[in-house]
Amino acid sequence: MAENVIRQRLAAILAADVAGYSRLMGDDERATIDAINRCRAVFRDHIEANGGRVVDMAGDSVLAIFDTAIGVFTTAMAAQERLADLNTDVAENRRMAWRIGVNLGDIHEQDDGTVYGDGVNVAARLEALAEPGGICVSGKVRDELRGKVERGFADLGEHNVKNIAEPVRAYRIVDSGDDESALEGEAEDAASESGSIFDQPAIAILPFDNMSGDADQEFFVDGLTEDIITALAAWRSFPVIARNSTFAYKGQSPDIRQVGKELGARYVLEGGVRKGSNRLRVTAQLIDASTGHHLWADRFDRELEDIFELQDEITHRIAAIVAPEIERAEQNRLAVREHTNLAAWQFYQRGMALLEDFTKAGNAEARELFSRAISLDSKYGLAYGGLAASHNRDLMLEFGDDREESAALALEASTRAVEIDQTDSYAHALLAVAHMWPNRFAAAVREAERAIELNPSNAHGLSILGIALEAVGRHDEAIVSFEQAIRLNPRDPRMSIYHVGLARAHLGARRYEEAAEVARQTINERPDFPHSHYILACALGHLGRYEEARRARRVRTTSARLH
Repeated sequence: MAENVIRQRLAAILAADVAGYSRLMGDDERATIDAINRCRAVFRDHIEANGGRVVDMAGDSVLAIFDTAIGVFTTAMAAQERLADLNTDVAENRRMAWRIGVNLGDIHEQDDGTVYGDGVNVAARLEALAEPGGICVSGKVRDELRGKVERGFADLGEHNVKNIAEPVRAYRIVDSGDDESALEGEAEDAASESGSIFDQPAIAILPFDNMSGDADQEFFVDGLTEDIITALAAWRSFPVIARNSTFAYKGQSPDIRQVGKELGARYVLEGGVRKGSNRLRVTAQLIDASTGHHLWADRFDRELEDIFELQDEITHRIAAIVAPEIERAEQNRLAVREHTNLAAWQFYQRGMALLEDFTKAGNAEARELFSRAISLDSKYGLAYGGLAASHNRDLMLEFGDDREESAALALEASTRAVEIDQTDSYAHALLAVAHMWPNRFAAAVREAERAIELNPSNAHGLSILGIALEAVGRHDEAIVSFEQAIRLNPRDPRMSIYHVGLARAHLGARRYEEAAEVARQTINERPDFPHSHYILACALGHLGRYEEARRARRVRTTSARLH
């Protein structure tokens, strides 16, 4: 039997896949398979026409090799144009958008046509960085094509990709009318606008100003600042600049944009404390250091009865509001500037933004983004947490067809998130939710309590603790937990979830008037939440208002059919 000869050579590699393939298959397998076959024919025609060879077309993927960079470029451009034409008369939710990655590198080619090597792996990673309908190329491809094609290349920066030792420079193909130097400069400006040395946007908490004129209050003001730093550090979504760096600005009035550059922070929190008689006023402002614009500001007026208790209250309040505010600002930034660095963290943030839409399509797309983040970094705990949250959302809003499968996937993803980082409050909270679907409520309470132990400012964790407590019959404690969550962060986009839990806890405690009142409030906020209607119908039934209860049940049934 002849030995299978392996040749090493330089090749141009094309890797492609379908964005949202799992969702498309879940919605309509037959239609998706038919569409995939039409798309494969497009790829095959253009690959062969430009001197390439199809290596594999398994599932929703395409892998091909070429002898020249111009051949693979021509194929990628022509294929995307033709694939876009195929979508012209297709409903938006059924359109098949392909991502294409292109690399120039060494491959190992066997006699049977199989290819291996880093060149192939890099092409696959570039494909994961491409936008649906777009093409992402390596620096080698860009250097080879520059000046030879009527297209520009937008610099996406360097990426540390899985199983590749050296960072990979990625470029997005853009229209020839776009100025490449301007696009590259824009990317460089984005990377350096805060001078950040972190993979994720950092926050710096400047020493709060003592506005009382009382030197004896310095210890309180400094302690408050230190506690805010500690509380914000409990959130795993972003780095917090250490105290010894930020306290260098004590007593100064620095330019916030300069502070951001000097500390490598994109966001700065500053504030002041004024004491008068037995009253205390604390002000706080969150600022985008790249622009100097205020993102959030608030004022806290309290009686000064117990200084340490007050310090804890203000610290947790600020931390609970500021942390989601930072994440929301990042989500807005990415929505406007999707061509900036699309590493794992950005995929995670975009997924989290989509989760807050509370729609079936948004949830499915968010799951796809979390999966892309994990494909770039298999130890990214936050992405596993997002994945778990998407499965929990399927169960809560009755999006999925197989509840047992969704529950198992939620448990698997949240367990992995906790394994990666035992100190992640968010991961423990999600694991608590996952334990509740199969009715393991004692385990859910333990995980939720651990989440709050790790981060007392985690308002969402407090709501999950409330749900778990309510499930084991500790209704009064559950009400306290929900009310604390609502008080900590009244601007949380998940407020409807908090209100649903509070209504259910009132129902369990036989406070039927309160249950009905909160359920109606939740229905006004989110009429598509099924549990709000259930709770309202139950509460009204217990109050003897049977006709109103029947109407509430009918509304829920109609909503479920439309949903």
